[in-house]
Amino acid sequence: MSIFDNIKRFDPNGKEYWSSRDFAKALEYVDYRHFEGVIDKAKIACENSGFAASDHFVEADDMVSLGSGAEREVKTVFLSRYACYLIVQSADPHKEVVALGHSYFAMQTRRQEQEDETRLKLRQEMKEHNKQLASAAKQAGVVEPIDYAIFQNYGYQGLYGGLKKQDIHERKGLKKSQDILDHMGSEELAANLFRATQTEAKLRRNGLSDKYSANATHFEVGKKIRDTIAEFGNTMPEDLTKPDKSIKQLESKKRKAMKKSGDET
Repeated sequence: MSIFDNIKRFDPNGKEYWSSRDFAKALEYVDYRHFEGVIDKAKIACENSGFAASDHFVEADDMVSLGSGAEREVKTVFLSRYACYLIVQSADPHKEVVALGHSYFAMQTRRQEQEDETRLKLRQEMKEHNKQLASAAKQAGVVEPIDYAIFQNYGYQGLYGGLKKQDIHERKGLKKSQDILDHMGSEELAANLFRATQTEAKLRRNGLSDKYSANATHFEVGKKIRDTIAEFGNTMPEDLTKPDKSIKQLESKKRKAMKKSGDET
């Protein structure tokens, strides 16, 4: 396991972060004051990249051990993965551990970029297949908006062990205006996409003509997918970690990158 994995922390929601105090020691900075200059450079690089430094560098208080067994409260900065990546780029390049950190966080950042791209693709597919599912449900007797909302809840209840859309929304700690699908990782989105595509196929194949049968079908499909997840020993959808960034934030980031690329050509 990497030294950077060993000092990684998690907040109550399972979100990873690093303490700048731990990070300074890992990068062999004996005097923390010298490391503060590196943090400042990384913050500037963050802002120049189009991101708010406050989203990745969070001022906080932390407890450090004093050798005698006692602890003292000190100022620290809680760092995101991206913040750590920028710090190792700004740190002393002559240190071997800095080179290791550069490789580690570059790889982690690339993995996150791949996850983000997968989420964007799956979310777009989800939008298209939800339209097709709505069409199939309408043919099966789910006509009124309230009926479709109930129909959707049956699917979620099957997949999420009885949780309705509002329950999932609250579990993720979202605001009323936020869409739960925009706050799912690729694994959770893929499960919901499979639910939508298989329910649509089953509705069309069975030629149902009443909303009650359509609701039961949606629940059944969701439940079978949940049973398969359990059979493979994988994490249930409701227990998957909510991503740091929403789909809307990823879309905004992508638009800015494309605009910047266009400005440079």
